[in-house]
Amino acid sequence: MATSIPNTLIPFPRTNQSSFKSNHPKFQAPPFISKTITTNTKPTFTCNSSLSSTINDLQQQQQPQQKQSYEPDIANIWRKIHGQDNWVGLLDPMNPVMRAELIRYGDMTQACYDAFDYDPYSKYCGGSRYSLLEFFESLNMTHLGYTATRFLYSTANVNLPKFFKKSRWPDKLWSPHANWAGYVAVSDDATTKALGRRDIIVSWRGTVTNVEWVADLTNILTPLYEGIPNCKDEKIKVEAGFLDLYTDREKVCGYCKYSARQQVLGEVKRLVEKYPNDELSITITGHSLGSAMAILSAYDIAETKLNVAKNGRKIHVSVFSYSGPRVGNLRFKKRLENELGVKVLRVHNTHDLVPKSPGIILNETLPSWLLNLVQDFPWCYTHVGEDLELDHKKSPHLNPNGDSACAHNLEAHLHLIDGYHGKNEEFKLTSGRDLALVNKGSDFLVDALAVPPRWRQELNKNMTLTEDGKWVQAERTKLEDHPEDIDFLLQQLGLAAP
Repeated sequence: MATSIPNTLIPFPRTNQSSFKSNHPKFQAPPFISKTITTNTKPTFTCNSSLSSTINDLQQQQQPQQKQSYEPDIANIWRKIHGQDNWVGLLDPMNPVMRAELIRYGDMTQACYDAFDYDPYSKYCGGSRYSLLEFFESLNMTHLGYTATRFLYSTANVNLPKFFKKSRWPDKLWSPHANWAGYVAVSDDATTKALGRRDIIVSWRGTVTNVEWVADLTNILTPLYEGIPNCKDEKIKVEAGFLDLYTDREKVCGYCKYSARQQVLGEVKRLVEKYPNDELSITITGHSLGSAMAILSAYDIAETKLNVAKNGRKIHVSVFSYSGPRVGNLRFKKRLENELGVKVLRVHNTHDLVPKSPGIILNETLPSWLLNLVQDFPWCYTHVGEDLELDHKKSPHLNPNGDSACAHNLEAHLHLIDGYHGKNEEFKLTSGRDLALVNKGSDFLVDALAVPPRWRQELNKNMTLTEDGKWVQAERTKLEDHPEDIDFLLQQLGLAAP
């Protein structure tokens, strides 16, 4: 096996930036994508493979990089792709445009993991490795045509310890209270034209640990109005830990003096008002715990009527959830789907434990008469939206005996989407997506592929060689906190300022 990057000493010529560059897979889709624009790029070191494949990557990067653009198909059918008809006829058999869009939004969700610094030996642990301005560029995702407009932060006061990561150097913390929780982005003009609308995306980070985080859930339903006052029905309830994570804040912290709720609502309002004449969509994504945040924020956006433009036009709100848990009770489901019109597509592996929680016993699998009878029990949960069930045992490239963490892995889900054609159809890969990505953070690929497990690491653990010949931890640009107009936006929304 070739020598891996982490065992190779590579000095860095620049000391003021993060040393890690991720060669994120380009969106390779079937017929509705064409390659039309080329841009020259400089070679960068990557951690996506063995040293030999990294050399190949460098050689490829020296060639003009092709930027992909969308064919008119997506502009004509985007509402169907985003659930206008509840995805009828798009999932079984799998529509190729649907598959490609699920992978594209999945990649934008995976960006939350690829950007997150979870190294306890880093003084930036718990933050984003990359600045807002260079976010997609650092991840090699500029070809998607989106611009990150703000970062989202959550407070570590919430009782979900496996969601939060902190540096072991207490005197050098970038923030004693906050963790980076995701980002908001918007499509650029060229991509907007190709997509048929300007797409606002909110992407939430999930847990970077294994699936044991579900044990931290209280499994107690709490009235939603306690965190989202716009909800007037006291019988609408959600899991207490999810609501706390979404609504709690720390007044003394510059990053989370506003709750995650205030941050996302303020930014969505700003973007909706920035593009008053554009056709808009609001797409929210998340994996694992991030999926719960995605569903909560989608509900909140619709309940707060942020999806209604000043001209009265209703903005389509949809959620692409990857391997997410149940969030609320039956009343929450009915309000979200039937009354607010939020469209949710849940993608999950049938062998994954997380989507089975909370509400392992009392849930949507009960007969409808029984579910209606027990719906007000404090531990009765119901999944929302439509379901796309995958099975990792159908892929010949994955170990059928992979553990629970493998079954939950997001990259594995994207691999399964790539090969899924229908419930009773043969598994067959379609887009040329790199198999090695599955083992980026897991040990799931079969041994015959000879891809090392958990190969993605930061070069030299962010240590860089100074001009005087000493190795030090590289400094990073201070993370952006909040836009200057956030108080004004929150006042317009009727949300209390800190």
